[in-house]
Amino acid sequence: MTTTLARPLSAGYLDPPTQVRWHRPLLVLAATMALLAGFALVARFVSTVEVTGLNQWDKPLKFALSTLVYAVSWSWLIGQLDRGRRAGRLAGTVITVALFVELALITWAAATGTTSHFNVSTPLNTAVWSVMAVSITVLWGANLVAAVMLFRTRIEDRARAVAIRWGAALSLVGLALGYLMTSPTAQQLSDFEGIAGAHTVGTADGGPGLPVLGWSTVAGDLRIPHFVGMHALQLVPLALVVLELAARRVAALRDVRVRVDLVRTVAAGYAGLVALVTWQALRGQSIVRPDGVTTVAGAALAVAVLLGCAAALARGRARRTSDVAR
Repeated sequence: MTTTLARPLSAGYLDPPTQVRWHRPLLVLAATMALLAGFALVARFVSTVEVTGLNQWDKPLKFALSTLVYAVSWSWLIGQLDRGRRAGRLAGTVITVALFVELALITWAAATGTTSHFNVSTPLNTAVWSVMAVSITVLWGANLVAAVMLFRTRIEDRARAVAIRWGAALSLVGLALGYLMTSPTAQQLSDFEGIAGAHTVGTADGGPGLPVLGWSTVAGDLRIPHFVGMHALQLVPLALVVLELAARRVAALRDVRVRVDLVRTVAAGYAGLVALVTWQALRGQSIVRPDGVTTVAGAALAVAVLLGCAAALARGRARRTSDVAR
């Protein structure tokens, strides 16, 4: 399957489109996830069974939607490789298989009314969690290979290169943060009941949480940095897309050096956000109830990003003034 991708020139306009080859297995996975999400969305309004405080189909629903976006993103990115294309496409296939196994087991656990993650209460549940743990590790390794190929490939627009590579690198960090959830808590070690690992810090899983997402509203939740970091793969390049669209009307953004500086600032700010929500979760603090220290740190991060963006625009303005003076 092929499509076209327009490459922005350094002046900010688009040149004739070039061909991009989508990764077919990842697109098949995305289509499967769309079907699963549709089924889970209907099923959650029919079923009254709850697992750790949420409807039994909430977990398959949110994982299917997340995987759908993730699969489409990697399918598109792998299609742009011009170096290491074979390794990149193999990594894409491994990502497909690993995510399919993960979602199949999550769906099976939901259908049987039990939890999938950290569940070692029976030999069968232990085997399921072991397979999931292996698939997660394989997934991270395949993402690493694909990210390395993105760093090796030639991307003519420097701003787009920065956005894609930073997004892939931060996504790797987000995936790795999931391992923070796999260690048994002190309470589990003192009173083992078949669960080894937890999403929340400061209370047991299954307490009050945000609808569907389930993120704790009374304690720290390690799913948040895992989610935020993983989806840098989409959100950092999306920031560049906004800049490219704005460049059609804002002359300052037509300078590729300005876009590069802005994307670097946004990506650095995003990395700071991942660090902030990780720190907050590890302190046992709910995302909806930040204390004064967290609020000040968040405000400082926002101010730093705004100042960085202002500085990037000021440097661009100075360069244009210098060019005119010459």
